[in-house]
Amino acid sequence: MGLRGAPRPRTAASRNRTAALEQLWRAPTAQRDPAGRAPARRGAAPGPARAARTDLLGLAGPAWLLLHAGDQPRPVAAAAVAGLVWAGLRGARGRYTDRPRTAPGGAVGDWLVLIGLLAVLHTAAGSPVDPATAVVAVAPGLLVATAVAGLRRWPRSGRRGHRVRRVLLVGEASGVGRAAELLNSRTDHDYSLVAAIPVGAARLELDGVQVPGRLASRPADDDVTTVLGGVYAHAADLVLVAPGPELTGDRLRRLGWGLHDGGVALSVVSELSGVAAERVRPVTAAGLTLLHIAPPLRGGPQAVLKNVLDRTGALFGLLALTPLLLAVALSVRLSSRGPVFHRQVRQGQHNRPFTMWKFRTMVADAENLKAQLAASNEVDGPLFKMRGDPRVTPVGRMLRRTSLDELPQLVNVLLGHMSLVGPRPPLPEEASRYDEREHRRLAVKPGLTGLWQVSGRSDLTWQETVSLDLWYVDNWSVAADMGLLARTVRAVADGRGAY
Repeated sequence: MGLRGAPRPRTAASRNRTAALEQLWRAPTAQRDPAGRAPARRGAAPGPARAARTDLLGLAGPAWLLLHAGDQPRPVAAAAVAGLVWAGLRGARGRYTDRPRTAPGGAVGDWLVLIGLLAVLHTAAGSPVDPATAVVAVAPGLLVATAVAGLRRWPRSGRRGHRVRRVLLVGEASGVGRAAELLNSRTDHDYSLVAAIPVGAARLELDGVQVPGRLASRPADDDVTTVLGGVYAHAADLVLVAPGPELTGDRLRRLGWGLHDGGVALSVVSELSGVAAERVRPVTAAGLTLLHIAPPLRGGPQAVLKNVLDRTGALFGLLALTPLLLAVALSVRLSSRGPVFHRQVRQGQHNRPFTMWKFRTMVADAENLKAQLAASNEVDGPLFKMRGDPRVTPVGRMLRRTSLDELPQLVNVLLGHMSLVGPRPPLPEEASRYDEREHRRLAVKPGLTGLWQVSGRSDLTWQETVSLDLWYVDNWSVAADMGLLARTVRAVADGRGAY
């Protein structure tokens, strides 16, 4: 008796079939168009090297200043050693690769390991540096590292031109249509859809996307040659498969064999929409490929660090911007009748109400005039927005365009009602109309800025706004917050969607 699961003995018929399949994989009939060259292999991105240098200097520089100010012995040598250990530790934990590994703890975990390593070195070398001063001296390195990680996670669109992947989309018409719509609706990714090959007889309607071929509803010997022909004809360097009932299991596996033997990369569209890649960990069990999904962050070290950064940032922001705040307050007071500040009840985390502060940008009786303008609402959903709102004062229009009217909300951040980054807080009447999906926006603290702020603001539809907020609620991290804060500066300077 044979072992359970062992391969069956090969017969003459099975050998002939295997030889035919191997010949098919080894020698596809489609050839590259000699007039069109394959896309050049991209060189290594310079980002990781810059990130390593920034980590080293971002820790060593402030450490030297603080150690020198504290009259500690040999501040240059101590800061240099700390910087080198920090950069080496981050590199060993995979933070500088093109696709950083999700080692436990993120930047906070790395920093805690750094403290442990420095403590060992301090004891072994008998360093005269005061341990408490040393811990304070290396703290700025953590802030620099989280900021750099955020910027790498949210790269500027201007840096993407040389990194675009030319994608050939394969799948059933419904799956291909959905994937194509999502790829074409966003620009914050590295994938350019060049063609699509549908599976089955269903009609595929994609504007501006060429269809170089079609796969049969059932597995066929020409699956690989048809897809490779589309790859070569359109100089694609990635095949993106949207699996379905007609393209899954063994058929998808055989297609992968052919593509990989032809030197073409393969990716599979997952149904895990709205889940960041950092939360997904692939594992295998009993021959199955499983995707473990980490729960959203709701507590732990990152939540504590976010709270500390929020309140510290709000305090420093209020102190640094005091002259600007006074100037804006004076301009509001002199330009129209009414109070300088507009206080409004909003719904915060877990639907708890709080009073939000803003500089007044409308006439004094704006709330009473809102009902008369309801028919002129220009957005869907529970929000009310109109570009030419007659209630907005001339000074208020300028404040809205530059987002200066939002600065008093730093007080709300300092009091713990809001965060620097998060979904925008809704009005009570808006929150009362939320369905179960929309109500999830209130699972975290509302923010002064967020994905909505940097992705189009009032130009977005209500459903686009909700989708962005839900993505943030489930996938936020301190590094992502740092990246969003950096992108907010550009969004405010641009001014699009602010009215």
